Amino acid sequence: MTGKDGVGKSVDTCCLPLMETPVIDFSLLASPSPCRQELDKLYSSLSSCGFFLSINHGMTSPFLDEVQSLGKQFFALPVEEKWKCGTIGGGEGYREDDTVVAEGQAKIYRNYRLTLTLSPEDQQQLQIWPQIPLNFRETLFEYTKKLEMITEVVFKAMAMSLNLDEHCFLDKYGDKATLRARYNYYPPSSSNDLAIGLAPHTDPSAITILLQDKHVEGLHFLKDDQWFRVPIIPQALLINLGDQLQIMSNGLFKAPIHRVVKHRDMERISLAVSCLPDSENEIEPVDGLVMETRPRQYKKVKNYFATFMQFDREKNLMEALKINT
Repeated sequence: MTGKDGVGKSVDTCCLPLMETPVIDFSLLASPSPCRQELDKLYSSLSSCGFFLSINHGMTSPFLDEVQSLGKQFFALPVEEKWKCGTIGGGEGYREDDTVVAEGQAKIYRNYRLTLTLSPEDQQQLQIWPQIPLNFRETLFEYTKKLEMITEVVFKAMAMSLNLDEHCFLDKYGDKATLRARYNYYPPSSSNDLAIGLAPHTDPSAITILLQDKHVEGLHFLKDDQWFRVPIIPQALLINLGDQLQIMSNGLFKAPIHRVVKHRDMERISLAVSCLPDSENEIEPVDGLVMETRPRQYKKVKNYFATFMQFDREKNLMEALKINT
């Protein structure tokens, strides 16, 4: 299988190297006195590759299988049933086939997605949530509560890894932060469409929590101008940094460029949850990371996600926010 690496060169995705992926024991971060060794490992992973795999996060294998199964059952529904959850304002709901312009030509990155706001409750658009499978809402509500706890622990641990007050990132994240879920379905590739299921990008979130397909690879990260395959550890959560945490960390933590490549023969389903700061909060580098030896790297920005969605995709919002020092 071949695809584009995002910078104009063809690559054989089957031959890409496997990335040495940091594995963080979440239980050691969540303890009343987080393990310093695990905090140092967290700092190292976020400052180098921008993501890690989290194990021992408190969710059982059967429960995560059930969460994954919701997406599989939904995408297996007849087309007319899926379109009952059709896209509404803000990009929520079901949609098919993103078409983008790359290298002067329109290209289709074939994927299907279901996007839903999980929290806060007053932002949920329940009228477009699937009625089938019957346990969809109940299971996803339970998953949301668990992710809210995980998010709080990760934000505190990131601050402590930098020897900052544990609440400094949480304060900017805010009490009215948004969790936005996106089930992704990538059909097998064929000679009639591209192998790329999702074009190279960074996430406009603070962090993104990904439940990977435990059977089919497809996620690639770019490091040192080289694409790497991401390994699968069944039931581990992949947590990657988004643009907004890169800003908060004054560039010490890096939001990684990543893409999805489809399998030749097998479908792939994943669930990505974007953790988006309160849109009323100004996102900027935290005070403890701005100093004479490392001046402020980014301007203040409010409602980064909305700005990102409206920004010219041919340009780079993070570059536009960078302060030339």
